[in-house]
Order: sequence, then structure tokens, then C-alpha cells
Amino acid sequence: MDSAVEEVEILLVEDNPTDAELCIRALKKNNLANKLVWVKDGAEALDFIFATGTFVRRPVGSGPKVILLDLHLPKVSGMEVLRRVKSDEHTRTIPVVVLTSSKEDRDVAESYQLGVNSYISKPVEFDEFAKTVSELGLYWLLVNHPPVLPK
Repeated sequence: MDSAVEEVEILLVEDNPTDAELCIRALKKNNLANKLVWVKDGAEALDFIFATGTFVRRPVGSGPKVILLDLHLPKVSGMEVLRRVKSDEHTRTIPVVVLTSSKEDRDVAESYQLGVNSYISKPVEFDEFAKTVSELGLYWLLVNHPPVLPK
């Protein structure tokens, strides 16, 4: 098993390759992308988080420390991923940050009702987007003190 997958700090769930690349680049600029896994749809995210499917050999208790989650995903929606993560006793303490283009009040409200830790609308401007992602990474990986995940 790849050691990077065994020690995941950031799970990026993003179907748009441009947005994913911008996130990864911004995190790399602050040396925060070494232990990042990028998945491209909600089904793959659930497989990773719950160590099923192609990730069946991944140790469940090895993270991630934070999930950056888009809402508009193929196969399984971001809302459903959030619902499953926050309803499971083994994963509910993983911080989930919705990072999406949606500014819809109902998406914000539903995300918080499901237990999201933060909701951020993606800035349109590249520099602002990069700054936002960098600050997210710095906060969730270096400032925030998460609980120890149950094994």
C-alpha cells in the first residue's frame, strides 16, 4: 500500500480538474499537499473514506485530517457524502469543509444541518481562490486540533 494513502491529511473531493489543480497548487505552495489524495466523484470519496472498493486495503483510522468537498459531484452528490460521513460514528469527527461554487442558501443551510464544519464558496478570481485554499489548509492542518479518530 502506498504510504501517502496510509497517512492522508487532505482528501480533496472535486470533479473539476481545473479547480482540483488550483487547490493542489495552492496547497503545495505552503507545503501542505504531500499527503493529499484527490478523488473525482462522490462514490470514490465514500470508497476512500470507508475503505471499500478500490481502497479496501486502506487503513480506515489513518485519516484524512480534513475533507475538502465539492457539492456538485457525479455518481454520489456531495450532500450524500457529507450525510454519510457525519452519520457514521467512526468518521463523524473528521472535519469536512464544503468548497463549492454554490452560494444557494438551501445548500448552505442543509450542509450545516448535516454537520459540515465550514462552508466556503469558491472565489472566481485565481489569486483569491489560491489564497482561500492556502488559508484553509493552514488552518485545518496546522492550527486546528482534531480529536483522535476511533480505530
